[in-house]
Amino acid sequence: MDLGTLIIVGLVIFVLVTAAKGIQIVQQATVKVVERLGKFHMMAQSGINFVWPYIDSVRPFTLLGRQVNYVDLRERVIDFPPQAVITRDNVTMDVDTVVYFQITDPMKAVYEIVDLGAAIHQLMVTTLRNVMGELTLDETLTSRETVNTKLRNVLDEATDKWGVKVNRVELKNIEPPKEIQDAMAKQMKAERERRAVVTEAEGTKRSAVLNAEGEREAAIARAEGQRRSTILEAEGMAEARLKIAQAEAEALNRVRGALGESSPANYLIALKYLESLEKIADGQATKIFLPFEASSILSSVGGIREMLRGEDTAGPAQK
Repeated sequence: MDLGTLIIVGLVIFVLVTAAKGIQIVQQATVKVVERLGKFHMMAQSGINFVWPYIDSVRPFTLLGRQVNYVDLRERVIDFPPQAVITRDNVTMDVDTVVYFQITDPMKAVYEIVDLGAAIHQLMVTTLRNVMGELTLDETLTSRETVNTKLRNVLDEATDKWGVKVNRVELKNIEPPKEIQDAMAKQMKAERERRAVVTEAEGTKRSAVLNAEGEREAAIARAEGQRRSTILEAEGMAEARLKIAQAEAEALNRVRGALGESSPANYLIALKYLESLEKIADGQATKIFLPFEASSILSSVGGIREMLRGEDTAGPAQK
């Protein structure tokens, strides 16, 4: 092969290599920062991009000490190792954090900060210590959402000039010292025992109250039943007496009709007197003293006998 052929082949190879260098293929959701002679020239978007070889170059992007020739626009997550923090009540504990962020301005992320990941890490450590230093141990364990919100606001404001949007900050784990954990376990046990005693006492109290209410309602029901029974008994007695009075009145009316113009009072008095004599005769005494008025009463009885005899005489005549 002569010299001319070698030159032609070399030129062809050079042209092909130069053409290959002039084509930049960018993946979806990524961009490349293109510089021309060391100065920002353009932002290569997803797809095929053409640049001038040997004049244009891609600026590398550094994240956590690793350099790449593109900027990823997707949301990223950084899991930071445990950091020692001190609370307001002087308790030292280890806290694990996770940060979710997204690059919104690739140009700022490349030119405003040397290592974006390292900067976020250091900012996260200092902010975490400041926030935890304002809280007590109990507050850090019960106010995770508050801590997450404070951390996110501080990080989002500080990283805005780097073209970064901090979406979420999460406390993955909070690990107090071993002696603090033992004390917390004892405290929780004592609290559970106290709640059990209080619950049992409240149950006993409630049971006593319900029993008292039940006895009171039973007493009220019994009193109401006795009242109703007494009322019904009194009404029954009153009705019975009324019936008896009506019957006696009917009997007196019939006696009056049988005696004509005579008053039936003598008949009624004699009848009651005879009933009294019957009761007196039933006693254990061998001698019975009759009152002086017995003669008049007996005369009334005689009148009754005459009346009844008259009725018997009138009876066959009417028949």
